[in-house]
Amino acid sequence: MITQLTINNFAIVDQLLVDFTTGMTAITGETGAGKSIAIDALGLCLGNRSDASAIRHGAERADVSASFLLDDTPTALIWLKENQLDEGNECILRRVINQDGRSKAFINGRSVPVSQLKDIGQMLIQIHGQHEHQRLLRSDHQQILVNHYMNEPLLLAKMSSAYNSWREATKRYQQYQTEKAARAAHLELLQYQLKELNEFSPILGEYEQIEEEYKRLANSEQLISNSQQAILLLDEAEEYTVSNLLNSAKNSLSELVDLEPRLNDVYKMLDEASVQIQEASYELRNYVDNLELDPARVMQLEQRLSKQIALARKHHVLPEELPTLHQQLLAEFKQINGQDEQCEQLKEEIDKQHQLALVIAEKLHQKRLSVTKTLAKAITASIKDLSMPNGLFAIDIEYDENRLSEDGADRLTFLVSANAGQTLQPLIKVASGGELSRIALAIQVLTAQKMDTPALIFDEIDVGISGPTAAKVGNLLRRLGESTQVITVTHLPQVAGNAHQHYVVSKETQGKQTSTSMQLLNQQGRLNELARLLGGDKITENTLANAKELLIM
Repeated sequence: MITQLTINNFAIVDQLLVDFTTGMTAITGETGAGKSIAIDALGLCLGNRSDASAIRHGAERADVSASFLLDDTPTALIWLKENQLDEGNECILRRVINQDGRSKAFINGRSVPVSQLKDIGQMLIQIHGQHEHQRLLRSDHQQILVNHYMNEPLLLAKMSSAYNSWREATKRYQQYQTEKAARAAHLELLQYQLKELNEFSPILGEYEQIEEEYKRLANSEQLISNSQQAILLLDEAEEYTVSNLLNSAKNSLSELVDLEPRLNDVYKMLDEASVQIQEASYELRNYVDNLELDPARVMQLEQRLSKQIALARKHHVLPEELPTLHQQLLAEFKQINGQDEQCEQLKEEIDKQHQLALVIAEKLHQKRLSVTKTLAKAITASIKDLSMPNGLFAIDIEYDENRLSEDGADRLTFLVSANAGQTLQPLIKVASGGELSRIALAIQVLTAQKMDTPALIFDEIDVGISGPTAAKVGNLLRRLGESTQVITVTHLPQVAGNAHQHYVVSKETQGKQTSTSMQLLNQQGRLNELARLLGGDKITENTLANAKELLIM
């Protein structure tokens, strides 16, 4: 429930602090005094749009805040904890509007986006405005009211989710169809590119291998010549070879080892060198024996290398990257070429999601059929009690799967018969202003009773109602206030007399400044205000006597 509203420099309010209690609170005042300013300020705390014109003349900014107790609002407590904004069992919503039109929003002292004010506000309070009866004529608003009365948020959420899944599947198919021509052109390009690559068939690692082989074969004559020269110098020359010279050095040194032991290590090194020379000569002979001169193979390798280099240049990659590119193009071709099968899968998915949505829409339809019978019966009883003794109310529901939406596949129409013998017709065709106000009031009260919202505000919804009907409206709101906090802005003494708490709004002008204030009335103050509402500014004994009859303490 809302416990306090603080207003600073908003509209014609300088400073205002309003405390609210449980039950029904009435707000009255003269025409033009600003009875709805408190409601407008509260709307800002709930995330309504704002601009600089809301700031009191001469002030730098407007600042409004509303405090709520969350004892009876577990959903709001959960939301605050999930968003790390909880502050015990209280919630304070605040809005500051600056001269540039920008505003700042706060929840429990922490800066938040305005959208979060809306999210939490919907759980804390519902505002029913004086133009509610005009919206009541719209089919979409009629469906919203029935949804509120039905009180099936999970089923409605499933319907929305299923509908959106169907729409997303449809979009994917439409996107596929839109891109069909582009895919065909790309597929043709891939076929052209792959024709050459498939014929060449590049192999991963092949380029490096044949490049090495090509270098070896292309230089085979030089390799043989130089290798043979090395063999000759090492071991096969007629006069001096490295091997012979090394052996002579060993022989000379062997005679000295016994005389000088320190030369033994040198001798060992020469001996090891002699062995290494013999092994090197052997390896070179073996290499030369196996090295072939093969001009045909050289040409074959040269052609392969040239082709790979040319294809790589054409596709803007390195020669050694050509096999990887080839595999990528093959995979892309396969993927695009296989999208005819994907097309069928997309069609199947559309049908599947559509059927799922229709199943939920049918469940929603049956649920609405059930609750609308109860609601129509209750509204009929309520409007009879509100001085429409021959009134009859009904709700027509037409199910049409071709108009499937996030809200199901129903089209609702509120029907009414205001007079005996009159057939039921759409509300927009038959209800007068006064009748429409009473019907709207009955619907708002009945649907509000089904909501989890712990506080309800009715802003001059009793327009067009007077006399005995007004007393019944007041009694209806008081009964509602026994279970839910009700705040009503009214001009009817019969309504205000039923309130548990009564504020009067007044406007004062000092110099060039006009200011609005709200005062909580005691019993005598309430009697005087009810008498004023009954008889105008002149309060008489008769109007006071009538006021005593209306006042319920």
